[in-house]
Amino acid sequence: MQNKSTNTAFIPKMYCNIFGHDYYVTKKVTRHVKEYTCSHCKKQLTTSSNGNLVELTPKFKEINAILERIHQSRMNRLKEKTFASSIC
Repeated sequence: MQNKSTNTAFIPKMYCNIFGHDYYVTKKVTRHVKEYTCSHCKKQLTTSSNGNLVELTPKFKEINAILERIHQSRMNRLKEKTFASSIC
């Protein structure tokens, strides 16, 4: 007899094997880098440095967090610069 949790995890993976994954964007890191999750099997991917989709490993999560922080600080600095130039 199979464990119920094993059986419920097997069905989405089987669905994805037959019909393919159904990815949706879970996080926008930058304009070009995003994180994706399959709505059925919950597999996670991200955009690599060359634009390909790769599995979201702990290393890529760390890279994306740093990239997001850098991107946000740049956008904030650019916004402040634009705001300051419009006042003058």
